[in-house]
Formats: sequence, structure tokens, C-alpha cells
Amino acid sequence: MTLIAEAKAKKVLEACRLHHLKLATVESCTGGLIIGSLTDIAGSSDVVECGFITYSNEAKNRLVGVPSDMIKTFGAVSKEVAIAMAEGGVKHSGADIAVSVTGVAGPGGGSAEKPVGLVHMAVALANKPTLHFEARFGDLGRENVRHATVKRALDLVLEAIDKA
Repeated sequence: MTLIAEAKAKKVLEACRLHHLKLATVESCTGGLIIGSLTDIAGSSDVVECGFITYSNEAKNRLVGVPSDMIKTFGAVSKEVAIAMAEGGVKHSGADIAVSVTGVAGPGGGSAEKPVGLVHMAVALANKPTLHFEARFGDLGRENVRHATVKRALDLVLEAIDKA
């Protein structure tokens, strides 16, 4: 983990502790890197509830309840699916807050409409509007897209907590 990601992860844990929030992650393109960045820090167990790795469309449906027809209509990499993932993360985990990410990390898989580097992120906080962010990192290489996603997702969690 980079020092920047570690510092952001520590801030997320501190903010969750301050607000007495349990956190869950629902990750597709990052494959567990977000929850890994949090659990790399000793003492994170008082904040981290669980993480869902929902890499396949079936996992998005089965584990966090993203409707299959939503995925067919909008695609797995979409605002609608990211929001449903985050909201499903809260519902299916018992956590107070959940962050989700779904995107095209590359090197393949992109299209003109959904290019490599496109990532949708959302943060759901119980009884608050769900935040969404669309990132277009560009074709930075798979590892760089995934790490940029982790950093931005952690920032989005902090934004959601600040707005609460």
C-alpha cells in the first residue's frame, strides 16, 4: 500500500470511529484492495464489518442484491449498479456505511462508451442519500487504475461522513 492510501485509510477508520460507524466494501474492479487497505492497519476490526468481492454480475446479484435486469439495462459499469451495490452492501452486511466500486481496469474490456479507466463509485450511509462519483482515470495500466480507485473511494467515504 502506498503512503497516500495508508494515510487515507487511517482517516477513514478515524472518521468511522468518531461517528460510531461500521463499514463494508463492495468491490468489483479492485478485487478487495479497498478492504485490504483498511485491514492493513492494526485495530481496524472495530470499524470494518466485512467486504464483498462482487467481480461477476452473478455475485453482484446474489451477494448484495443488484437486480439482474439493472445490470442488463445499464451494464455492470454504471452509476445505477454502483449505487445498488453500495446500498446492497449496507442492507446485506449490517454495516452503517458501504463503499462500492465497479469499473474497467484494463488493459482490455473497454469500449468507446465505457473506456479503460472508467470507474463508478458509490457510498451508502444508512438513512442518507447515496453519493456517486464517476472517475475517468484513463488507460494508466491496470495496477494504476485499481490503486487510483482505492484512493478516490476512500476520499468518497470521507465526503459521505462529512455530509452526514
